[in-house]
Amino acid sequence: MEYKDYYKIMALDKNATPTEIKKTYRKLARKYHPDVSKEPDAEQKFKEVGEAYEVLRDPEKRAAYDQLGVDWKAGQDFNPPPGWDAGYEFSNAGRGSFSGDASAAFSDFFESLFGQHSDRYSAGFNATQGAASSAQSIKGTDHHAKVLIDLEDAFNGAVREITLQSPKVDAQGHATTEKRTLKVKIPKGVKQGQQIRLTGQGEQSAVGAANGDLYLQLEFKTHAYYTVEGHDLYLKLPVAPWEAALGGNIKIPTPLGAIDLKIPAASTSGDKMRIKGRGIPAKSPGDLYVVLQVALPPADNRQAKEFYQKMEQQMDFNPRANMSIS
Repeated sequence: MEYKDYYKIMALDKNATPTEIKKTYRKLARKYHPDVSKEPDAEQKFKEVGEAYEVLRDPEKRAAYDQLGVDWKAGQDFNPPPGWDAGYEFSNAGRGSFSGDASAAFSDFFESLFGQHSDRYSAGFNATQGAASSAQSIKGTDHHAKVLIDLEDAFNGAVREITLQSPKVDAQGHATTEKRTLKVKIPKGVKQGQQIRLTGQGEQSAVGAANGDLYLQLEFKTHAYYTVEGHDLYLKLPVAPWEAALGGNIKIPTPLGAIDLKIPAASTSGDKMRIKGRGIPAKSPGDLYVVLQVALPPADNRQAKEFYQKMEQQMDFNPRANMSIS
């Protein structure tokens, strides 16, 4: 998947105002509209312009896209970095709509960034809700944000300061961000993707009603040792060849401290061992799964090389014995 430079597609400066973006879109949409354009690849260009406009016209999508794009250039092989949109605050008042041909599909690039979170990246007022409610009872818009926390916080609970960035449009019409810092209580036992609600921390009501709420989606930072599935943890554990072959007791890390683990004799890479109840705390606590990874000592000196040569000569071992090789 290639990174798309939406500013380049629309021939815009990165400081372009909403008025400039709208004016340029209308010009390019007329130029490339498939019904009237004689330009080569007009339909494809029309779709690209529409997609670029969908992002750049929306302060929320644009702010997230801008911070992502600092290290990327058009055409580069691209995968969204983990947690790329963490710390950005988004409204959730309505659904966005494609600004060009309604039948046109978004690119894989767009879908990888915004497609799975369309509710989070859509600004504006929900007209259906507005029609059903009196102006005096309209509360402020709810906001959403993804925040990254340490895995250890799920084991112990914690109070953390988090900084969120809210997309804004300044008096000159330029997209910018406004930061705010909140103290947040992380409950013990939270799991990946869980939401917590901060009452009244969303958008202020325009008519003096109650503020909206802020929903924080909790995601774990990448950990040096563990991966997470629900309340379960997975640890890839390096073991020496003699530990795998002969078995033995070794110490292993867990988020709550080291424990002793018995390695069975004749273990191999990929063998999985379950330690019950050592996952994330819950009413039914998760488990810790230890996946063995046999690590070979390097043959980086004469003595080590001679040792491997001796093994080759004395051990009747063929790791490909079960493979049919013609």
